[in-house]
Amino acid sequence: MTEAVHSPVNLGLTGRTILITGGVRGVGAGIAQVLEDLGATPVVCARRPGDDGREFYPCDVRDSDAVAEMIAAIVAKHGRLDGVVNNAGGSPFALAAEASDNFARKIIELNLVAPLIVARAAHKVMTEQDGGGAIVNISSVSGHRPSPGTSAYGAAKAGLDNFTASLAVEWAPDVRMNSVICGPIETELSHLHYGDDDGVAAVGATIPMGRLAQPADIGNAVAFLLSPLSQFITGSTLTVHGGGEKPAFLAAANAGN
Repeated sequence: MTEAVHSPVNLGLTGRTILITGGVRGVGAGIAQVLEDLGATPVVCARRPGDDGREFYPCDVRDSDAVAEMIAAIVAKHGRLDGVVNNAGGSPFALAAEASDNFARKIIELNLVAPLIVARAAHKVMTEQDGGGAIVNISSVSGHRPSPGTSAYGAAKAGLDNFTASLAVEWAPDVRMNSVICGPIETELSHLHYGDDDGVAAVGATIPMGRLAQPADIGNAVAFLLSPLSQFITGSTLTVHGGGEKPAFLAAANAGN
């Protein structure tokens, strides 16, 4: 299997303070590692700490007061906040007819409302500092195709991409807003979605690139969107899905061959 690679280069991120929500494991930790390798100062938050030794703030990103306190603490320590990666999110599998109304509310709150809360708090800081800032929202292909079993999640991600485009217009030129639309990603939690190693490999085989994304693949895309190389890019979605899903009708048409 071909693995994602990341070779440190100068993207102009050296010394920049960047907050990654949900940054202690999985995709968030991978993003933080890429940014660190590129010279940035990643700051991570989650409800529970990780073990990577990075600067960490405990925070429920659905709580606007907690988010405001966290960002104030980051600015007090570093003097500014250059970037934010709204990565915290996700959803367990639950059929819509069987899930509770409260379950749907919590999924939408985490995947849509929380990124807006964080973005608003960051915007307040970024518009008051030289150079403004950049925000990247981590979205999903689930927001752009049917998402059975995770319908509330898919709807929230579709909304996330829409508010990314809307706030890009509202907040330009001081704050750039973009999103990364992710396909399946291999993390330490992949077995919860795809089963054992054979299941992960089977899902990877459906992707034109022949594998699931690695967290570094997402981190590389995020680093570009946070960097000065993308200084004229805002309101955009960058799709990182290895070519998407092979059309099911092709497999059906060739089933007898």
